[in-house]
Amino acid sequence: MSMPSAERQPLLPGSADFKKCPLGPRDISFSNRVGILSGVWLASFLSVSQTLVPTMLASISSEFKKSNQASWLGTAYLLATCTFTPLYGRLCNVLGRKGANQTALFFAAAGCVMCGLSNSMEMLILARFLAGMGGGGVFTTSSIIVSDMYSIRSRGLAQGVASVFNGLGLGLGGPFGGLITDWLGWRWAFLIQMPLFVLSYLLTQYNLCYVTEGKGKSTKEILKRIDYGGSATLMLFVGSVLFFLSERYNKNLPWDSPTVVGSLVAALISVVAFFVIELHIAPEPIMAPFLLKQRIPLLVSASNFLVANCNFAVMYFFPLWFQTVMLTKASMAGAHLFPNSFAMSTGSLFAGWMMHKTGKYKLLNLIFGAFPFFGVIGICFINEDSGFIQSWFSIMPLGFGNAVVLQTMLIALLVHLPENCVAIGTGFNTLFRGVGQVGGVAISSAIFQSKLAHELNARITGPGAEELITRLQHEANLIISLPPDTQRAARDAYDASLKAVFIYAACSTFLAFIVRLPIPDKELDSRPKSPSRASETDVTVVEEDGLGEEDDFKRRVERVLTRKRPRRLSGFESQDFAIDPETLPTTSNAARVTQN
Repeated sequence: MSMPSAERQPLLPGSADFKKCPLGPRDISFSNRVGILSGVWLASFLSVSQTLVPTMLASISSEFKKSNQASWLGTAYLLATCTFTPLYGRLCNVLGRKGANQTALFFAAAGCVMCGLSNSMEMLILARFLAGMGGGGVFTTSSIIVSDMYSIRSRGLAQGVASVFNGLGLGLGGPFGGLITDWLGWRWAFLIQMPLFVLSYLLTQYNLCYVTEGKGKSTKEILKRIDYGGSATLMLFVGSVLFFLSERYNKNLPWDSPTVVGSLVAALISVVAFFVIELHIAPEPIMAPFLLKQRIPLLVSASNFLVANCNFAVMYFFPLWFQTVMLTKASMAGAHLFPNSFAMSTGSLFAGWMMHKTGKYKLLNLIFGAFPFFGVIGICFINEDSGFIQSWFSIMPLGFGNAVVLQTMLIALLVHLPENCVAIGTGFNTLFRGVGQVGGVAISSAIFQSKLAHELNARITGPGAEELITRLQHEANLIISLPPDTQRAARDAYDASLKAVFIYAACSTFLAFIVRLPIPDKELDSRPKSPSRASETDVTVVEEDGLGEEDDFKRRVERVLTRKRPRRLSGFESQDFAIDPETLPTTSNAARVTQN
């Protein structure tokens, strides 16, 4: 007997086929989850772009004949990463997870293409800046997406696996760049990455289809909520500080030089403007003001700033010690970072596994958080007579310990925040980490150049000494061609100057350890309730095990009724599913309908 047409109609709009209903991040299928993780982790692996350039500087400088601008290839990338990375935390709430991730992927890919097609040093620097706009965003959005899909206890393990891909990318960047440069030319080191970018885009485009709670926004509203002013003033501040350090210490200009004074004034004005915009003007500030009033986010961010300072100070100058003091080739000097990359990957995975196993992070942080300090102290005692183990493996405690610290501190931050603040908290966290990376390179460079100038002037004298000292400050490869006595003096000067950088790194990581001490431990199975969820209409919770079709239908109806309109977090719009709680009956009325 056929059923009347009225009885075949769904009782509620959009309830005819719940399979078409938008799923939450923890309700998606296993295949979808694998597809999403493959896409975002492949993008994380493409962080090779961050470490490609150092091994290609000689070839690039020779082609464009502008070696004096070569340092800006790395600086431009870090400046863009520092400035735009925290913005992606907000963009995940504005454009959605898919929109934010693919925006980052677009900028990173566009930057790579421009690098490969650049016909001048200026265009290449601009391309590196563009790549940096996306590179940091890929890391942030992937962290947020992983946080969506896993409980707080399992999140550390998932983030640890993600760090393995990121560490592999960073570790392989230098050797990969050198190999491709020798084989096909430096341009192909960038262009050969494009198929991987396309594959990452396709994987996320097809699989990243979950939604989370929020209000739907129009494109106009979305554009209004982006913090343009905060990003611009942050970029101006960091850029001014970098320019000041370059002019004052790399070029040795006096304090009363117009460029030195001007860059300091610009930095002061821009940092004041940044805080005014963030605290009083921006509708969606990249530096969430409410987090500045909380002790745990501030301590975690301060620790991340100092850890990033230490990491990048060592990573940028450790290979230089082998080049200038041990006189090894650039490729072999860069290979000394392999143990660090391996240690960072294993450290992240170990920290995630331990937190998943124990549900704790404090003791893990206390024990392994001291490793970086002893690791850097070990690096300070490396000399020309050091054996194989000390030369190659002294850096491993630094990488392993800092990886554990970064993993545990991310979880410590998230466990003290409500679920709906994950994206904002992650963006806040990466803001200080990004500033720390730039600061680590800039401050350590200033220390190195200042100390090197002093050491060279003290050790090299006589006719032509001033010109030779100037060249040695900017051409490290010149050392190998010097007469034995002068070469010995230059090597000793570089050794003393680089040890000063490592001492600075040791101070940074020790201070980071002190900063982390007040951070309390907390069970990873508990976290603050989301304010939005606390105010929702209470509903009866039905156990999912052993549900019949009718009970399952009721549970799904109640879930729809209490769900806010999906924000565009993964490419979905609420009107696509014709579900709007404001137009539906109340929960009690709907319950009566389902019982009829």
